[in-house]
Amino acid sequence: MSARILIVDDEEIVIRSCLRILDDDAYQVDSVQDGWEALKKVDETEYDVVVLDIMMPRIDGLEVLQQVKEKYPDVDVIMMTGLSQIQTAVKAMKLGAFDYLSKPFDPDELKHVVDRALERRRLLQENRSLKGEVESKYRFENIVGSSARMQAVFGLIAKCAPTNSTALITGESGTGKEMIARAIHHNSLRRDHAFVTVDCNTLSETLLESELFGHVKGSFTGAMTNKRGLFDLANNGTLFLDEFGNISLSTQAKLLRVIQEREFRAVGNTQTQKTNVRLIAATNKDLKAMVSQGTFREDLYYRINVFPIHAPALRERRDDIPALAFHFLRDFCNELEKPVPDISQAAMNILVNYDWPGNVRELQNTLHRAVILASDKTIHQAHLASIMDVPLRHDLEVPKTSDELKRIKKIAREKSVEEVEKLFVQESLKRNDSNVTRSAEETGMQRSNFQAMMKKYNIRVRDTEYGADQSELT
Repeated sequence: MSARILIVDDEEIVIRSCLRILDDDAYQVDSVQDGWEALKKVDETEYDVVVLDIMMPRIDGLEVLQQVKEKYPDVDVIMMTGLSQIQTAVKAMKLGAFDYLSKPFDPDELKHVVDRALERRRLLQENRSLKGEVESKYRFENIVGSSARMQAVFGLIAKCAPTNSTALITGESGTGKEMIARAIHHNSLRRDHAFVTVDCNTLSETLLESELFGHVKGSFTGAMTNKRGLFDLANNGTLFLDEFGNISLSTQAKLLRVIQEREFRAVGNTQTQKTNVRLIAATNKDLKAMVSQGTFREDLYYRINVFPIHAPALRERRDDIPALAFHFLRDFCNELEKPVPDISQAAMNILVNYDWPGNVRELQNTLHRAVILASDKTIHQAHLASIMDVPLRHDLEVPKTSDELKRIKKIAREKSVEEVEKLFVQESLKRNDSNVTRSAEETGMQRSNFQAMMKKYNIRVRDTEYGADQSELT
């Protein structure tokens, strides 16, 4: 789409010159010779850039600039001035002008400054759009879930977000604990500052302390330069500590000091730094039980558990599964550019009745793979049966066309054969006390073929003859 530009100058020769310079498909240029006409045009048309002369009769360029910037602050204004008006041009810059050109100017000068203004406008719009997407994504009312369990979570987020209270989010893996943490941050007074996350499960004790508190050069092997810690980077924002239950007792003591004193020391440094960080922690462990076992500090537990929020498992809110499934379906159809707008009733019955040990994350991954597998515009139970460990229920899906009948019969044959093969191997091993060699001999199979079938169905036993996991031997 062409950029809309307005040229404003009381001299016809200047306007003609500008129109000639900007005679390009990338620009759509209008022109007027009067300041009042310029203000009227700006009200009527959405311009990207206004190129404005300073000295004009009736109303001068500075007055036009002020009115334009007050009503349309995103419109960039480039001032044109004579050599004797440089001080006035500087004043125009203070009033919000993007830049100024001294008359007479080269054609390349005009194009260059206009293109810079357009690039700045594009970046501002892009950043605003991205920020809007982020804010929309993490507004808690956009977390999918209308069940009573999730409505209770939304209520807790709404109460917690406006405060500076430390929050502890508990729940199984894949229940959306980080999404809840981000929703708290993006609905808080700290929303314009950083949200910084660290996975406490992936770092050793030394590296985790370096990440959290920073370090000074030479404080340990590999510390080649000074490094700022996350408590510094997240200052005035939110620091999200994921997998919080995996932190060592030594690091727990240092975290307790930060929470109590609002200060910390970088690794290898003797000086303390102040921090104003809101802490949100998440864990899939029972911290209270860990306190009883002596693996988690009781004082830290009570410091971090100021505002607890429990993320329910997906099996505890099955009413949300259809909405979540269609939410992911739309996302992946757009991402993969595949028209798969529907889920059959049989497939939805499987989704709703499955226990989802991996929770929302597992459902998301399952829908992703199903969209890839789907060859028509519907996800059927056969697609899910090939992904999930569930039997194909022929009573749940009745074919409507001969092609669908052939597809279901083919999958049914394959699944039936697989079920018989798996039972064949399992029963043979059971009869022979998990001895792979005797099982292969009894069934009349070569040992390598029998092992291959074990591997196919992920059947693992300890063979007393070899003392190893026989699913791994080849």
